[in-house]
Amino acid sequence: MTILVTGATGTVGRILVDRLLSAGQRVRALTRDPARAQLPGAVEVVAGGLADVGAALDGVDRVFFLPGVLDPGRAGELTHAFLERAAGAGVRRVVDLTGVAVTVRRPGSFEMLREAEEAVERSGLEWTHVRPGEFARNKLDMWGPSIRAEGVVRSAFPDALGVPVHEADIAEVAAAALLEDGHTGRAYSLSGPERLSHREQAGALADGLGRRLRFEPLTYGQARAAYIASGIPADIAEYLLGYQAEYAEEPPQVLPDTERVLGRPGRTLARWAADHAAELPDETAGAHPV
Repeated sequence: MTILVTGATGTVGRILVDRLLSAGQRVRALTRDPARAQLPGAVEVVAGGLADVGAALDGVDRVFFLPGVLDPGRAGELTHAFLERAAGAGVRRVVDLTGVAVTVRRPGSFEMLREAEEAVERSGLEWTHVRPGEFARNKLDMWGPSIRAEGVVRSAFPDALGVPVHEADIAEVAAAALLEDGHTGRAYSLSGPERLSHREQAGALADGLGRRLRFEPLTYGQARAAYIASGIPADIAEYLLGYQAEYAEEPPQVLPDTERVLGRPGRTLARWAADHAAELPDETAGAHPV
């Protein structure tokens, strides 16, 4: 059996490739730049995109589909065209990665994702939706610069709750849906295993990294300026703060689907931090005041 992975170099896709290889599957990766893919040698890397998939679908039985790379105004159209070619090539199962924005109808993201999901559902293929909430990996963008340089986590919403999910759990749910029977026609909404305030998240990161981190509250404007100063574009900074403001008033819940599918609780935020310790080094170590 050959499985085509779109987005194979991304946060979830890269882990999924390893999980599928470990399960003894033949993996083909679709990428626009094979020379920079840096995938394991056992992976067949094919150049192309969703709109010009070419021969990448030949002999493929199952597909991991990432709608997030689509033109937001053409998500349904492009998804339909891709899956029509997939069905014609003999593909029989598709697992897509969307997000819980679909279920909460968050403006700016749910429309495109739901449009893609609906095209998947109409494809005639066996389908499963994987809908993660907040990625724990977002902490690298939000707090990574200050953790590395100062050992500090800063937030405009200290008591806002979140349930960040480890990307490895997302990939393993996708792998289960690709490889196992019993997932057809299901939509899995994924979260982490514990609901933590931003203050508590700072403590979980400290536990995982094995060192002390300070927590400092900010105003909304200070947080926005800090994000932009760290390299986050202004519109993305506003988007992140909008999420946090929403969570402060409408806290997300711990969702059961990760444990239902994998038969175990999801990985904690402390575990995520330990897994990413190399990306969050203590740059203050050995520094002395002048």
